[in-house]
Amino acid sequence: QVQLVESGGGLVQAGGSLRLSCAASGRTFSIFAMGWFRQAPGKEREFVAAIRWNSGSTTYADSAKGRFTMSRDNAKNTVYLQMDSLHPEDTAVYFCAARRDYGLGVTVDEYRYWGQGTQVTVSS
Repeated sequence: QVQLVESGGGLVQAGGSLRLSCAASGRTFSIFAMGWFRQAPGKEREFVAAIRWNSGSTTYADSAKGRFTMSRDNAKNTVYLQMDSLHPEDTAVYFCAARRDYGLGVTVDEYRYWGQGTQVTVSS
């Protein structure tokens, strides 16, 4: 099993920045990739970014490209999501997820382990 705990959410004004963290514990050696997803009220959970655990290669949703940066610290078993130039439409609960299979998953079904989520609210 892998346990994931997110932190770093909060309230920020439009144009501001936040950095989310996700600490992994348990059978972390089994992780191939980790991802960030978000879910706004009344909407489905959507992909934001993913990173390959070993190489650090990344992929982003179009909405995140140029504004969000995902990184990892293998020594700390932690991934980060640096979010800049935030918009009110970025308001959502942000979830960290981990997968064991090969590839950078971009859908909810491709991830086995999930954190509880952290709220991000961007005011206009």
